[in-house]
Amino acid sequence: MNAETAIQEAVRLALGAEPDLVLWRNSTGQTEEWSARGGVRHMRYGLARGSADLVGILAPAGRLVALEIKTPTGRVAPEQELWLELVRRMGGFACVVRSVDEARAAIDRARRGGVA
Repeated sequence: MNAETAIQEAVRLALGAEPDLVLWRNSTGQTEEWSARGGVRHMRYGLARGSADLVGILAPAGRLVALEIKTPTGRVAPEQELWLELVRRMGGFACVVRSVDEARAAIDRARRGGVA
């Protein structure tokens, strides 16, 4: 398990106990599907290119929450920045977190109406 995946799992476990929050792992990428006739079809999965690692809903208003998980030195890709900004512009909460403590602080900001 790489460092980013380990942080992501720790965040999911820690925030999974929050009674007003539901989070899902959003795996994104591309794969190939081969047919019996030898053809190949390229398929994308996940919400969208650049979408956050963890996506969820914060009660009671049903606010969208998007957390992009990075290591302490990890860089956010341009398409990830665009996706996070779109969530904010549409009234959701979106930010980059690098630890469980940062994730907890982010959810507290989301509860208070913050955007990032």
